[in-house]
Amino acid sequence: MQVGVSGMVKGRLKIVVFGRYHAGKSSLIQTLDPTSKHIEADNERDTTTVAFDLGRVHLKGEEVYLFGTPGQERFEFVREIVAHGMDAALLVVDSTQEVDLITLNQFAYLKDSKIPFAVILNKCDCSDARPGKLRPLFHETMIFEVSTRDSKQIAVMLEKFVESLG
Repeated sequence: MQVGVSGMVKGRLKIVVFGRYHAGKSSLIQTLDPTSKHIEADNERDTTTVAFDLGRVHLKGEEVYLFGTPGQERFEFVREIVAHGMDAALLVVDSTQEVDLITLNQFAYLKDSKIPFAVILNKCDCSDARPGKLRPLFHETMIFEVSTRDSKQIAVMLEKFVESLG
């Protein structure tokens, strides 16, 4: 096993996907890997991730493992476990909603961690999306404005993000 400059195993990346409840983390992973696995439970409206999502894609000689974390505050311990050993991260933000405290805390955590990360402003295909309003909150960070259900947008986003990791 070869380790790269930043501690990443050569040819393999662990990218952890953060974001609040219903931001689009599972959709992002399912769009990239339709065979991805999910640990979810039913709630009053639909289903929600309670442990993690796991997807895998091959990208320019890299095997990229995507771990989606649960968005509810009560699952902070799960996020900590899943984040252990991550090489990079994506923070998915619902651009149709105001940014909440959980998202701001996750953003601060990622900035402090010194792990390379990008912000994904999701649901930009919706008429009530406001990515321009949210962009200034995530200054000095790589930002992508997408719909996580659009496979072409998500593939381009992931390729650009992985390239930025060098």
